[in-house]
Amino acid sequence: MSLHEECGVFGVYSPEPTDVAGICYYGLYALQHRGQESCGIVVNDDGLFVSHKDLGLVSEVFSQDVLSRLPQGSIAVAHARYGTTGGTNRNNCQPIEVNHQKGRMALAHNGNLANAAELRNALELTGAIFHTTSDTETIAYIVTKERLTAPSIEEAVSRAMNTLDGAYSLVLMSPQKLICARDPYGFRPLCFGKRADGIYIVASESCAVRAVGGEVIRDVEPGEIIVFTKSGYRSIKDHCRTKPRRLCVFEYIYFARPDSVIDGVSVHEARVAAGRELAKAHPVEADLVIGVPDSGLDAALGFSLESGIPYRIGLIKNKYIGRTFIAPSDRLDKVKIKLSAIESVIRGKRVVMIDDSIVRGTTSGRMVKLLRDAGAAQVHMRISSPPFLHPCYYGTDIDSEEHLIANHHTVEEIAGIIGADSLGYLPMESLMCLTSGMEHCSACFGGEYPTRIPSDTRKDRFEQKLSQRPPKTNKS
Repeated sequence: MSLHEECGVFGVYSPEPTDVAGICYYGLYALQHRGQESCGIVVNDDGLFVSHKDLGLVSEVFSQDVLSRLPQGSIAVAHARYGTTGGTNRNNCQPIEVNHQKGRMALAHNGNLANAAELRNALELTGAIFHTTSDTETIAYIVTKERLTAPSIEEAVSRAMNTLDGAYSLVLMSPQKLICARDPYGFRPLCFGKRADGIYIVASESCAVRAVGGEVIRDVEPGEIIVFTKSGYRSIKDHCRTKPRRLCVFEYIYFARPDSVIDGVSVHEARVAAGRELAKAHPVEADLVIGVPDSGLDAALGFSLESGIPYRIGLIKNKYIGRTFIAPSDRLDKVKIKLSAIESVIRGKRVVMIDDSIVRGTTSGRMVKLLRDAGAAQVHMRISSPPFLHPCYYGTDIDSEEHLIANHHTVEEIAGIIGADSLGYLPMESLMCLTSGMEHCSACFGGEYPTRIPSDTRKDRFEQKLSQRPPKTNKS
């Protein structure tokens, strides 16, 4: 089991009609690491919304032919999804489009609501009909409901934020405006920038702003709403500082790209700091340090710098295997197909292998065996995060304590299970070093949740019903 984060969001506002779909395409490429299940782009062509959404990677969904059919426009929103709530189907592809009494809206969302089930139940009891199983549609319903009486779309978003609880970084557009909003806790990242031609860019990460030629202006503050129009942008801070800041610390450990800067902290530097802290907490005599590509590489560098043990490239990742990879036989070790060890580097050496996390332990065990088969004399595993002990309700795909190996075994026992000579996790007290002292959410490690725990934690309450349907028979 590997970890996934819900998605990446992207938005464009141009003073004049231009190829906003093309800009979104490159922006989604830069955010592909945040979601590989589906993606979509909605273009605002003078009030007419034209979209394309489907399951697959950006390169699979948006061919040159598809992009050529999307018109020029002044506003666009885009989304790359990994679903932590709702099933993998086309209905759950984002951005979500809504036609309502006051006009049109398209919305993309990153995160999970803690009160999604209660809000959805209340809406259904008033006659609302849902077409998806994701909580993004719940947000869209509440915003459009508020828009019926609100004087503007941004006021509707502000009123909706009084109801929403949990993690949400939003990018949405109306016929005239691009709007972004970040929940008052700031669970998920969101920033914006500007290109030299006057086009504004909103993105989950700063790397996507730069990828399309923009300069980052700043992060969106927790609780802040920003409205982009022809006259520029303006900020609404009615919800700022109403909740304690709680950015997900795992953004720095794993999710974000290392070249991103989130809330003023370099992701690369945060991971190097994690490696340094690991070396202090769990020193070991060894010949070399290697990182598991990709998120373990920066932490491995930090471990090497602090310990003085040489850093080497010991594992190579097959960069052509992605979401669509299907093993032709269960007898084949998928880890060996995705990763390979450099035997000339590993053979006869005492190796420290750095990875970002251990969930069930299965993959870690296979990687340790990979190094043993390459001739490693010893394999010492070091993890740049504390042990996972609790589920996440804010967008990380950790939903069951029973599947977390650290809940059932000691560190020494886990080392034996995965076949490592020793194992060490990043101490909880070292997390502050990653965020330069900034408060963060680490509930998946420590169990202290910023919000109340959701009453219904199922990913998809229709999933069991659907799976119980009898199989279709071919009557032809």
